[in-house]
Amino acid sequence: MSTSQQRIVVKLGTNVLTAGTDRLHRPRIVELARQIAEVRARGTEVVLVSSGAVAAGRERLDFPRRRRDIPLKQLLAAVGQSRLMHIYEQIFGLYDIPVAQTLLTRDDLGDRNRYLNARNTLLACMLHGVLPIINENDVVAVNEIRVGDNDNLSALVANLVDADLLLILSDIDGLYTADPRRDPAATRIATVHTIDDAIYALAGGSNLRGTGGMQTKIQAADLATHGGTSVVIAAGAEREVIARILAGEPIGTRFPAVATRIESRKRWVLAETVRHSRVTVDDGALRALVERGKSLLPAGIVAVEGEFGRGQTVRIFDADGREIARGLTQYTAHDLQRIRGLRSSQISETLGYDYGPEVVHRDDMVIL
Repeated sequence: MSTSQQRIVVKLGTNVLTAGTDRLHRPRIVELARQIAEVRARGTEVVLVSSGAVAAGRERLDFPRRRRDIPLKQLLAAVGQSRLMHIYEQIFGLYDIPVAQTLLTRDDLGDRNRYLNARNTLLACMLHGVLPIINENDVVAVNEIRVGDNDNLSALVANLVDADLLLILSDIDGLYTADPRRDPAATRIATVHTIDDAIYALAGGSNLRGTGGMQTKIQAADLATHGGTSVVIAAGAEREVIARILAGEPIGTRFPAVATRIESRKRWVLAETVRHSRVTVDDGALRALVERGKSLLPAGIVAVEGEFGRGQTVRIFDADGREIARGLTQYTAHDLQRIRGLRSSQISETLGYDYGPEVVHRDDMVIL
């Protein structure tokens, strides 16, 4: 991603997609899709985290809202997810934007292999102009592996793709000093620099149709800002809300990032380095990594030592034995022994499969 290009995650809540009714509100979805299409056309990369699958299933089966047991919710999600994606595919098709469905659970983001797979898929989508649309995999998720709400899922996704901004669009236009539905003197807080107990105390409970209220939005803002992503909570019904927030207008409540994305990424990459790993590179690869900020390709690797799995952090050395970088490897130690020194085009014919041309992508590398 170039320094001038912005990457955002847009989270659409159920109450936004239904416009406060018990059915998906197509005109609202069309309007938000138009806004997303316009900011994409101006060079902004977008990942969409969408609620609404259960609402879509409930609409299709005409089930009452009073029943909220888990098996029924999973049934509604199973029926509604394909219905919701069909609607998105039709609407974004008007703007010639292809969409891709991605269903995630907490397990997918906690396991290194699955994390790397999900990250690679989402980055590939953006590279090829595809709009990823993400929801929690309610059909198979149980309590132990659930994120639980799409607010927190959107924060995890923002960290996953190194987003500059997480935009949480809801039926409320930000965080207030008190509940504006009960206290007419309540005022909207424009900026929150520190999320502490006092901020959490201002958040209320759940809403009627979705699983998240202001509490989960504050949790999401806390998680995302510590990962280097700024957050804005705003009303999805606000006119041109996405473009105006990107232009810096003081809409909603903004939570500035408390760490840079680079600092956050470095901490993540360095956190679980395989101690005895050693990938030695030649002079050409050394210059490509250090001077030109390139990814590590198999052709530049001259030796591999230690045991490590795909998705783990490995140590990269130059020919003189100096550690020059660390990064997440796309290939196991066994795989690297077989493909070191080869061109990227030879990976598949040598291994019988490939996870891409890079051994360590530049976005997953820290130069020491």
